[in-house]
Amino acid sequence: MRKVIASEHMTLDGVMEVAEWKTPYLTDEGMAMAHKLLFESDALLLGRVTYQWLSQAWFKSKDETGFANRMNSLPKFVASRTLHDLEWNATLIKGDVAEEVLKLKNLPGQHLLIYGSGVLVQYLMQHNLIDEYRLTIYPVVLGQGKRLFGNGINATLQLVESKALASGVVVQTYKK
Repeated sequence: MRKVIASEHMTLDGVMEVAEWKTPYLTDEGMAMAHKLLFESDALLLGRVTYQWLSQAWFKSKDETGFANRMNSLPKFVASRTLHDLEWNATLIKGDVAEEVLKLKNLPGQHLLIYGSGVLVQYLMQHNLIDEYRLTIYPVVLGQGKRLFGNGINATLQLVESKALASGVVVQTYKK
């Protein structure tokens, strides 16, 4: 059975919205970890907002490391009630999202990787479908913003790895 891995970038106080606060902390060390995770996965699960943002950012990107090629070539499964026509090698998840994700988990292959997609992650958490959380925590406190673990989210997770990067960013891996 494939694992569903939620890869989330957040501030120390848990804000996960995409923002410029990440930029000063982007390093080769962090990119190497992101590269490894992407290449251990063979499909992306995305919510609508993240799909739209990533597709604009990556659609025509190229790089020497192969990250952009991998990002662009992977199949993407998108949960959305408003999108109908998808590009960027993407398929709309139709019907019950939890049921469809369970079907994807039961197929052979590598990991199913979620970037961002807070609403989708919260929904999948409620259905016990996320196997691992890779939390990249930046030494920034914003005091407000969208949080991954908001009201109504209840989970007990086991820390399996913690790595402090030279930039002050900490990457923590939890499993359920």
